[in-house]
Amino acid sequence: MNILGIETSCDETAAAVVSDGVRVRSHVVATSLKEHACFGGIIPEIASRRQIESIYLVVSRALREAKMTWGPIGAIAVTTKPGLIGSLLVGVAFARALAYATGKPLVEVDHIQAHWYACFLRKADDKSPLPQLPAVGLVVSGGHTSLFDIKDFNRVKLLGQTRDDAAGESFDKVARLLNLGYPGGPAIDRLAKEGVNQQIRFPRAQLENSYDFSFSGLKTAVLYYTRQHKNFSVPQVAYAFQDSVISVLTAKAIQACQRKKAKSLLVGGGVAANSALRLSLQQAARRHHISLHLPSMDFCLDNATMIAGLGYWFDVAHH
Repeated sequence: MNILGIETSCDETAAAVVSDGVRVRSHVVATSLKEHACFGGIIPEIASRRQIESIYLVVSRALREAKMTWGPIGAIAVTTKPGLIGSLLVGVAFARALAYATGKPLVEVDHIQAHWYACFLRKADDKSPLPQLPAVGLVVSGGHTSLFDIKDFNRVKLLGQTRDDAAGESFDKVARLLNLGYPGGPAIDRLAKEGVNQQIRFPRAQLENSYDFSFSGLKTAVLYYTRQHKNFSVPQVAYAFQDSVISVLTAKAIQACQRKKAKSLLVGGGVAANSALRLSLQQAARRHHISLHLPSMDFCLDNATMIAGLGYWFDVAHH
């Protein structure tokens, strides 16, 4: 069963073909990120305009790279929430038109759920075992930081989420304070390696007896520190900030696995590409005998393979 996935929730325009919910046949992403960089964030009008221009070419290329015509495509899966309204409209309108023209079923997919599903995707040469369910899902991206209790693909419960800034958003805001440009995540990840120290320690919002997260206080603490210490070390501040975020993410994810007796921890979202977070989760999972699953770097950022992959299970459920 081949599913064509379409993803346009933010600034990317992506299309992919995935077989049986697992095997990636093609994976195409066009991004307008460079056009947003000078503004220090995503400008919705620019994003949707570029998506209108590129969606036909991206979908055509995804089919071409998968070496498929419309015949073998079983359904079309598209991101319908959450995201930028204008961007979502581009993808949904195009997917609906395709479904109408080709007679294929249309499957609606939640973008956040799809991020943890990225752990199930496999490229042609990847023979690694698939995650076992039940699992806990940790999604850490620019707009969302959420923990899920995953019984199976159609039974997913939200355990907790951020009460203010998402982890990725706080990376971008702190990077702006430190004049590191946009997006901030990769720059902080790189600099933190040079700034390892124990002198600077920022607060960690544990929010006892809750799976929720909070990062706005941490961001404010960084702001005050940089104002009070005029000759601060940028790498050291980057390290201390990142260490605070990662310690909370790791602790809550492991705690959820233990309490829910989950076999696996599935991690997804743009911040899942952070090298220090990956290492912290690997060490903690090993210590607590939890099977950790991280997507390949290509599938951490917004993409359509995860939409096609999760869409397969929704389509199977309906048929």
